[in-house]
Amino acid sequence: MQAATSNQPTSEGLLRAIRRWDLVALAVNGIIGAGIFGLPSEAFSRIGVYSLAAFIVCGAAVALIVLCFAEVASRFTQTGGPYLYAREAFGPAVGFQVGWMMWVARTTAFAVNCNVLLAYLTFFVPAAGGGLVRAGIITLIVVSLTAVNVVGVRDAAVVTNVFTVAKLVPLAIFVVAGMFFLDPAAFTPGPLPGYGDFSVAVLLLIYAFSAFEQATVAGGEARDPRRDVPYAMLLALAVVVVIYVGIQIVAVGTLPTLASATRPLADAAGRFLGAAGAALMTVGAIVSIFGNLNGILLVASRITFAMAQRGELPPWIGATHARFHTPQAAILSTAALALVLTISGTFVYILTVSVIARLLVYAGTCAALPTLRRRTDVAPAAFVAPAGTLIAFIALALVAWLLTHITLPQARDAAITAAAGQALYWAATRRRRAPEVGSSLA
Repeated sequence: MQAATSNQPTSEGLLRAIRRWDLVALAVNGIIGAGIFGLPSEAFSRIGVYSLAAFIVCGAAVALIVLCFAEVASRFTQTGGPYLYAREAFGPAVGFQVGWMMWVARTTAFAVNCNVLLAYLTFFVPAAGGGLVRAGIITLIVVSLTAVNVVGVRDAAVVTNVFTVAKLVPLAIFVVAGMFFLDPAAFTPGPLPGYGDFSVAVLLLIYAFSAFEQATVAGGEARDPRRDVPYAMLLALAVVVVIYVGIQIVAVGTLPTLASATRPLADAAGRFLGAAGAALMTVGAIVSIFGNLNGILLVASRITFAMAQRGELPPWIGATHARFHTPQAAILSTAALALVLTISGTFVYILTVSVIARLLVYAGTCAALPTLRRRTDVAPAAFVAPAGTLIAFIALALVAWLLTHITLPQARDAAITAAAGQALYWAATRRRRAPEVGSSLA
């Protein structure tokens, strides 16, 4: 298959300017956000040295889900990712709910990660933790990222590439240097953790391993999405698993107070690289999260754009910039909500549904794999997952297993969020049908 050209707008009004390595960077950047800078201590506090096994188990579980995504994504060339897949496999109503939950998870993640960035920034600028300085920095971050995304997807991709490399360098230094300072006694296994504790630790790590699907959402702007998107996700996950396991090994082997550390990577680096090491990891966290925010804005805006293009959100959200051919209305509306949530702190309520939203999105794509395999009216898969149907059912079972460990308040909040999305879908589709009803009565 010949890659699509990038100089002419597609039927969606977008430009195919994202290359294969841009997609790899987008996936890596999406996965490595704020989670890995805090979760090593959280996992260790629950199950100790067995947290290493939790990282491996979580990586293996996510790998099964990624294989499902790789095959399903290889059938599509439009914008939307999991929303588009669920819509094609199960109809508009299910597709909208998947897209809605994905958008909620991404927009909420922007607010949460931006606040985490400010927490790290206080290492250098203590005033960033509150007041007008905090609000001003948040506004500057959101406005600058919005401008980059509106000006063009090529510029947004370049920013993502730069920040992906910039975040990998300090993490690589941390892992390589830390391996020379490991304390073998720190890896002495204690009593086996309980089933519930281990399961919850794996569930928490989903935060650190998720967002690989960002590479799928911008398929309508990729040059050869059917071939490049599967490659990008699989390579990105392989890179991240190696880095994450290395990080946890170093954190366990060099930081005796890991269980209580609030900035585990900075604290560990401070022990074997001194103050310069702590500063390096703090800078690494800031760079990592800033790049992650850019990717979130790019992807979240494409979700609402795709839904508006199909009449499931107000049509103005589906407008594109006349010069830059970017979904400017979707970018601006997503950025505006992210700014309000980040400054106000109201995101805390919605945050409780984030992991549920992501798991439901993953379940939708995994279930779509065997459904689309039986269909003859969709494009053939450019990538075929080995034993794909079996993998899909195993992945769905893993998602169900993880969902059994959510709390009742989280389930309640997820139901409220889904109901809000359903109401919005009903209102949008009712408006779309109204002229047709009027004309039939005339």
